[in-house]
Amino acid sequence: MGLEEDEFITPKKNLTIFLGYTSNMVTSGTRETIRFLVKNKMVDCIVTTAGGVEEDFVKCLAPTYVGNFHVDDRELRDQGINRAGNLFIPNENYCLFETWVTPILDKMVEEQNTKVEFEICVYFLR
Repeated sequence: MGLEEDEFITPKKNLTIFLGYTSNMVTSGTRETIRFLVKNKMVDCIVTTAGGVEEDFVKCLAPTYVGNFHVDDRELRDQGINRAGNLFIPNENYCLFETWVTPILDKMVEEQNTKVEFEICVYFLR
């Protein structure tokens, strides 16, 4: 039996609580638990990774839907929907992400190659 949101939470005293988790924990369905802890001031600081930052961008570019953990994955796939925990992400969202990020990555490669060539020239001219 878990705590309900309206139950009284005893405040902590002289204690700093850090909550650390990897980014996939949010995507896989624990976001409501983390939200509850923060909302009820049960943690003071959150430390997390950006390991799934591409998923955050995908969520910003097009709608992601909250579903449940008990939907048949084959049915979702047949409908062109990917699952990340209880989040349902249409295939098109990933295409939008690739269209958005590819030119950025291409420009970064171009800049890196130009910089390396320049540094090599300067080295040999010394």
